[in-house]
Amino acid sequence: MTALLGKPLLYCYILLGMFWAEKPVPAKFHPLHVSTSDISYNAKDGQMEVILTIFTDDFESALQRQFNTKADLSKADMHAAMDELVKKYTAGHLQVRAGGAALPLTYLGFEINKEAVNVYLESPKIASPKKIDADVSLLQNLYEDQLNIVHMTVAGVRKSAKLDSPARKITQEFN
Repeated sequence: MTALLGKPLLYCYILLGMFWAEKPVPAKFHPLHVSTSDISYNAKDGQMEVILTIFTDDFESALQRQFNTKADLSKADMHAAMDELVKKYTAGHLQVRAGGAALPLTYLGFEINKEAVNVYLESPKIASPKKIDADVSLLQNLYEDQLNIVHMTVAGVRKSAKLDSPARKITQEFN
């Protein structure tokens, strides 16, 4: 306690901060515009499994802009309507190819995970891919500095890449 009493400069900063502090940063503000796409081959089920993770506020803004309607992913009474928007949005902003063939992805749903939304998709049964191509344009129509991180995993081998907007295509090969 006596160590603090001999610090008049510290008291000045504290008092000045109380009277001239700028407004606090809003709780939803975050300086990064980033999403992750985890594209993994599940050998047991023979399917490609995809998990997209996107900041909730950014995703709601993208849905509102694209579909010209209010988006609120956290309201239970809007979940069915939001499911449809999320399904359409992801179909238009994520395409995956395995071994050169387009992979139809079935939308399974979404859930809120703290400040982010996880979107779940899966493919029909396929053989273990030697090459995966992805076209990821999530939120690129919203932010010029959008960064989409793409993880691809086959047989326990994980490869990652970052796509700085406007880049949207990535190819990874697996032996």
